[in-house]
Amino acid sequence: MTTANDAALTGLSLQAASLELQAGAISSRQLTEACLARIAATDGRVGAFLAVTGERALQQADRSDRRRAAGGALGPLDGVPLAVKDLFLTRGVPTTAGSRILEGFVPPYDATAVTRLEAAGAVLLGKLNLDEFAMGSSNEHSAYRPCRNPWDLTRTPGGSSGGSAAALSARQCFGTLGTDTGGSIRLPASFCGVVGLKPTYGRVSRYGVIAFASSLDQPGPLGRTTWDVAALLGAIAGPDPHDLTCAARPADDYLAALEGGARGLRIGVPREWFGGGLQPEVEARVREALTTYQRLGATLVEISLPHSRYGIAAYYLIATAEASANLARYDGVRFGLRAPGVRALQELYSESREQGFGAEPKRRIMLGTYALSAGYHDAYYLRAQKVRTLIRRDFDAAFGRCDVVAGPVAPGPAFKLGERTGDPLQMYLADIFTITCNLAALPGLSVPCGLARGLPVGLQLVGRPFDEATLLKAARALERELGPAPVPAALEAAP
Repeated sequence: MTTANDAALTGLSLQAASLELQAGAISSRQLTEACLARIAATDGRVGAFLAVTGERALQQADRSDRRRAAGGALGPLDGVPLAVKDLFLTRGVPTTAGSRILEGFVPPYDATAVTRLEAAGAVLLGKLNLDEFAMGSSNEHSAYRPCRNPWDLTRTPGGSSGGSAAALSARQCFGTLGTDTGGSIRLPASFCGVVGLKPTYGRVSRYGVIAFASSLDQPGPLGRTTWDVAALLGAIAGPDPHDLTCAARPADDYLAALEGGARGLRIGVPREWFGGGLQPEVEARVREALTTYQRLGATLVEISLPHSRYGIAAYYLIATAEASANLARYDGVRFGLRAPGVRALQELYSESREQGFGAEPKRRIMLGTYALSAGYHDAYYLRAQKVRTLIRRDFDAAFGRCDVVAGPVAPGPAFKLGERTGDPLQMYLADIFTITCNLAALPGLSVPCGLARGLPVGLQLVGRPFDEATLLKAARALERELGPAPVPAALEAAP
């Protein structure tokens, strides 16, 4: 049962919680107990968590309180309760990737991002729900249970990092980590009314993050404000010798640049992102945000990304091909589910995969295997890679005229659970505005910009490689002007 004091504590932003800890007004144990009580009271309806590590979290909170009492606080995240998508390996804590095929798997080591959060003193509350192996846009493809949007429990929180956004929106924790392969941080952030950042490919280590599509996957932070996201990114970004795709470039001081404002900013508006399929209410909120930027001293520049119309086709060839290769390791032999009662090796492989994988991973494995098969590799996979190059060149040309690219995150607000599960193509089109950012390996961010039919709408900002600081600064300028995002009321009603 939560108390009024618990509600006041869990309603804080990460920044506010950090300041209260620094002032000695509250303890990490108080914050952690309030979050655990909130999870217990609300997650039966939301479904954001797949595992809650309460005892471990309280031990971490007590260690943080002792450090702070001794004058040895580690920084802004010290003592703040967070949670991570169940795609990040966590030593001693089950990691499932939302799939039955990894049921019972307990990793022997932590993902680099988790190690860095704990080194910063963060308290880890548990593991968050997701579409199986991060394959989905609605979090309905989790093998364990769907996750629901705290704004409307009949609607999706977005995917694949649905639990990461829903837990924040439900006031269950103060910050989360997700992964973004084609929009899987930005789409849930938009649907749930929080801030989500997909960093530049190579900005955050993928070591210890279960792979979906290795050339597209990128871990990143979600928070209730841009300050929260900047603080989280500062903790997890930077070189990692364990990940050869991780850039050698050191992380920037994202908090230092946050309050720079929007004056002088050149914002590119792609004509291809405003057309058929974009719901009028969403377009209205996005254009209002762009008008706000003009009022703040920014300049709007019309640009073109002509090859973006090929993004969905290219993405679903490249992503499925890489998924086919990455998921081949789940064979029932080394870890995870092993089909019982089989007598031959080939039967073990086929039965374990049949029983362990859900419909969406099977669909993508089959598509990817076909795209890579003899006689089709050049016609499909290689051609998709060439389109990817053209998409990157479009962005390079655009950034000759602007500092950031801005537009919608999704064609509409959160859709109803079950509305698109019978039509995979309609589900895939939820990512139509987000996937080009991944194909071009660029940073992208979703920041709340209002409501459409009572549901959150996100503005998408895309930046130059490794220029997350400008995205955060631009998002902060809008956030400061629009004021705090509203708090969803659906969870406060009687169950």
